[in-house]
Amino acid sequence: MAREALLESRRDLHEPVVTFIHNIWTVALAVFIVNVPFGYWRAGVGKFSPPWFLAVHVPVPIVVGLRLLAGLAWRWVTFPLFVGAFFGGQFFGGKLRDFRKRRMIAQSCTPTTVEHD
Repeated sequence: MAREALLESRRDLHEPVVTFIHNIWTVALAVFIVNVPFGYWRAGVGKFSPPWFLAVHVPVPIVVGLRLLAGLAWRWVTFPLFVGAFFGGQFFGGKLRDFRKRRMIAQSCTPTTVEHD
């Protein structure tokens, strides 16, 4: 009986931790995904121009909203993960734009054959 009570108390302590970690990674993935289009946009405008500042700062309230909706507390331990997800999404979006630009240039330089009748 005492052993069952001990196991039950350990399970009760374990559940919130697992849920918290699951929420952290889910929100971090959402932060990354939200920032990809903004990084794509940012890579196409001049550095430190007004659109550049918008591309960097508009996602911030969205990220704060995601944290609040998920019920995540403001803990220092979550800060590096979310900052990494934020800038990782921005970086990936910029690289995606560069990749698409290089691919379009390569396709426009590819010789095409024209059949004559």
